[in-house]
Amino acid sequence: MITTKDVEHIGWLARLKMEEEQLEGYAGQLNSVLDYFGQLDEVDTEGVEPTYHVLEMNNVFRDDEVTDCLTQDEAIGNAPRTQDGYFKAPRII
Repeated sequence: MITTKDVEHIGWLARLKMEEEQLEGYAGQLNSVLDYFGQLDEVDTEGVEPTYHVLEMNNVFRDDEVTDCLTQDEAIGNAPRTQDGYFKAPRII
């Protein structure tokens, strides 16, 4: 059972300022949510395999394929500044 003191503490953790009327309302709403969890605990799940995702998912990665690398000139071709075949960046002190 969530009390208004619990809601006040949760609000403090979240850096939320709530009025007394709000505390009572949120306590009721949170208790209602917890009641639904209690109903779920009563469901017979014997023989039901656990699911980790609601949709069956397969590996979504593509196969690695070896391709030719960019040449040094192609790699720095669009760079705004280069020097001696390398990217040139502003000096950071």
